[in-house]
Amino acid sequence: MSKNMLIGQSGGPTVAINASLAGAIKRAMKCEQIGEIYGTLNGLEGVLKQNIIDLRKDLRSVEDFQMLQATPAMALGSCRYKLPEAPDEVYKQILETFHHYGIGYFFYIGGNDSMDTVKKLSAYFTSLGEDIKCVGIPKTIDNDLPCTDHTPGFGSAAKYIATSVAEIACDSAVYDVSSVTIVEIMGRNAGWLTAASALARRGDCTAPHLIYLPEVVFDPEAFLQKLQELGKTVKNIIVAVSEGVRLANGEYVASSQSGLTDAFGHRYLAGVGKYLEDLVRERLGCKVRAVELNVLQRSASHLYSGTDIKEANRIGAEAVQYAVNGKTGVMAICKRLSNHPYLIAYDCAEIGQVANLEKKVPVEWIAANGCDITDDLLEYLRPLVLGEAKEFVSDGIPVYFSFDKTPVTIG
Repeated sequence: MSKNMLIGQSGGPTVAINASLAGAIKRAMKCEQIGEIYGTLNGLEGVLKQNIIDLRKDLRSVEDFQMLQATPAMALGSCRYKLPEAPDEVYKQILETFHHYGIGYFFYIGGNDSMDTVKKLSAYFTSLGEDIKCVGIPKTIDNDLPCTDHTPGFGSAAKYIATSVAEIACDSAVYDVSSVTIVEIMGRNAGWLTAASALARRGDCTAPHLIYLPEVVFDPEAFLQKLQELGKTVKNIIVAVSEGVRLANGEYVASSQSGLTDAFGHRYLAGVGKYLEDLVRERLGCKVRAVELNVLQRSASHLYSGTDIKEANRIGAEAVQYAVNGKTGVMAICKRLSNHPYLIAYDCAEIGQVANLEKKVPVEWIAANGCDITDDLLEYLRPLVLGEAKEFVSDGIPVYFSFDKTPVTIG
């Protein structure tokens, strides 16, 4: 007897997250064990509010699926809802909703905190003897999920960052004036995205000239000294810096002055680029500007990686297969088999090895001087940004997919 499926998206957007959604839905449509295919709007919040839609009715052709996976951000919407520890009344409410919609398979596409939700729900259902399979589908531009070689969404963000840094380098060189440009890149505790800026180096482009990751203590005085040394041979210096670089005392270089945190206790960060711009202007007196790539890092579908979209689609499909095969409390992962040729395989990992944990850039992949990366890290990065995916365009502007978000009514 078939059971219904529910899938949701959570956390920060990426270019590839809808590709995982498309892959999961497409595989589910081929599984006899799965009946109705539902989506929850705004993640777990949609479950609690019963904002649940039928995903079959808007996906009727190959082109529909292609357009969905070419659409950035979350087609189902997102949330940052932190599920409390059990026991709590909210678990009973979620279970009642699952029973009401006949849900036997639940998939959550997200990052570290979303996998915490998968972990808690899986444990709760198992403790009650409920046959509801819960499987996580990885997503994050930060590439900081453990157990998987890399995370869908990262490759496209890396490609955008490297391209942007190369373009900024061209722009900074048009005037015969010495300058420093500081590019602030997302990454609270893991520097994968900032490291990807090194992919800009090719041909005559030597930028970025300095790369600062959160994994290395940031010393403002050493930073200024590096700039002075570089200025003797490099006219237009480009610096790539993670938003989450920290001082020796553990404090973020530029924390939000408001002291606000999100639902998961993460402190809001802002302004490391501006802080360093002011520092350089005051201490060195040279032409300096800061560029914050901001949300374009995660939503620039015009520069998405074909490899990223393809793998995101596949990992969504594999997650569905794991659940149908009886797995629960796991996350779909990929394992790298080789760089040349680039090959990966798919598997799953216990959710307890992923939830609330972070994978940082290995120390051996960071240059000894603390402000660059090694060739081994470049080798790791290169295959992830290759290829272009199909775009849908009207009058020169991309066209994106959207669901009919009218909730399903049952009983």
